[in-house]
Parts: sequence; structure tokens; C-alpha cells
Amino acid sequence: MPNPKYAAYEGADPYFNLVRGALGDLVDGEHFFDIVADDLVYEVRYDFPGWHRVVRGRADLMAQFRGYVDGIALQSADRLITHKTDDGRFVVIEYEVHGEILATDAKYNNRFCSIIRIENRKIAHWRDYMDSLAAWNALTVQQV
Repeated sequence: MPNPKYAAYEGADPYFNLVRGALGDLVDGEHFFDIVADDLVYEVRYDFPGWHRVVRGRADLMAQFRGYVDGIALQSADRLITHKTDDGRFVVIEYEVHGEILATDAKYNNRFCSIIRIENRKIAHWRDYMDSLAAWNALTVQQV
């Protein structure tokens, strides 16, 4: 049964589930927010409206994702490719997300590459790259 304390983030569940599955037994916790360290650094290497380039701490990341799910609802996440280092401290994941921009009903499809550092069985650092043009196209679609 899903944890009710994360019900407000349901619109990002496909992403959360993909990440949780990709990291498997390298981390402890059931939900995405359970597997991130309290002092996490979450860095995005692109500009996305309403999203900070660097988010520090689990609480601030949860606040950022709250804004994300207010604007985008994901239906799926797929095409996962996982690259793990021998010592398990670093994982690189490549994946796609598919959903909808809530304000315009525009389709949202994007590709990502994320570099994840794990410490003490939690995500300590996340560096994210995405297809910025795909995001721009979805966010600037003209309503008919």
C-alpha cells in the first residue's frame, strides 16, 4: 500500500518508482523520498521554470517536487538503462518520462540522464541532465 504521506506527489510516481527500482538494494527505503539523504544535494544542469538549479536537503526537494506535480502529471517512465560502478557508490541512469502539462493538456515526453552518488545507503548527490528542447516544446505549446 502506498505511503499516504506522499499522496500529494502521486503525479510523479512513475519517476519515483523507476528510480527506486533502478537503485535496488543499494539504498534503504521504499519511496523515493525515503532513499534520499536529509542533506542531499540535487543539481539540475538546465533551466526549468520554477525549479532551482541546486536544491539542498530532502525537505527542499520535496517542496520542489510539490511544484512539479502541480504542473505536470506523469503517466509513465521507461527506457531505463542503469550503469553501476563496481563499488556501488555511483549509479548513472538514463530514462524517459511521459505525461501531460496540466495547464494546457500538452503531451510531455522527455529524456534524462542522472548521475547519482550514494552514501550510507541513501542518495547523497544527484546531477540531472535532460532534453531541454522537449521540455520547452511542451511548456510553450499553443492552446487551440
